Amino acid sequence: MEQQFRRNPDEVIRRITYWAEQKDLVRAVLLTSTRAVPNANVDILSDYDVVLVVKDIHPFHEDRNWLEDFGEVLVVYWDPIYPDPVYGIDKSANVTEYGNGLKIDFSLCPVELFQRMVRAPALPAQFDAGYRILLDKDHLTEGMQMPTYTAYIPSQPTNDAYQKLINDFFSDVPYTAKCLWRGELLPAKWSLDYDMKHIHLRPMLEWKIGLDTGWSVPVGALGRGVKKYLSPELWSQVENTYAGADITENWTALFRTIALFRQAAMEVGERLGYAYPRELDQRVTAYAQKIQRL
Repeated sequence: MEQQFRRNPDEVIRRITYWAEQKDLVRAVLLTSTRAVPNANVDILSDYDVVLVVKDIHPFHEDRNWLEDFGEVLVVYWDPIYPDPVYGIDKSANVTEYGNGLKIDFSLCPVELFQRMVRAPALPAQFDAGYRILLDKDHLTEGMQMPTYTAYIPSQPTNDAYQKLINDFFSDVPYTAKCLWRGELLPAKWSLDYDMKHIHLRPMLEWKIGLDTGWSVPVGALGRGVKKYLSPELWSQVENTYAGADITENWTALFRTIALFRQAAMEVGERLGYAYPRELDQRVTAYAQKIQRL
């Protein structure tokens, strides 16, 4: 089984390039994300992020049999066709998992949209994080800026952003506590494990990592690289904020999440010269403890 996941990346890229050469609607192909970043850590499960610059995205979106040209499709997620938020030109994308372990994320980018991106004062984050030109039939990439590889690196927060993140984190605490008291596991887990951890705790930890690394490293989507940049002791605290279905264990996880957030936020605030709102923390934490004792 493991062997089918092992393949020569150069061969995969050659296959994608050759396929695009035969398609008149495809005018350029770029590889982005991890596999386009020099010396990036990749493994046998790392995907291929491919931008197809095409005359018209609709034929690719409507007749999807072309995905089979790269292997037996296991499952596909498709974005709808939607306007680019900056330029208002329709685009789309899909995430394709193949039965042999290959994963290709295809972005369908109209030529007009790509030309606008190339002429912009700064590269979009998708390209600034790293790209390789695999094919360019019409010289569309001429004049394209080189990537700085700095997109997706956490930036230093303002005091307003710091205070807002703390306030929003603690605004979730009463709701989580009420759900746990009622035994409502699904909303409690959504609030605790998604909202409190991913939306609020993770950015705070990423700010700490930014301070520790001089704001020089991308952490990765969904906190993929957080473990790499935290001390083993601090990562152990992150792990201990997770629990199964037992309500009592989730009460413990809630207060551990609060304690870890407090620890990280106080350190970030001290190093940036921002005041941590202790009174808010104490007031809301005490409120959750009262609900637990009901």
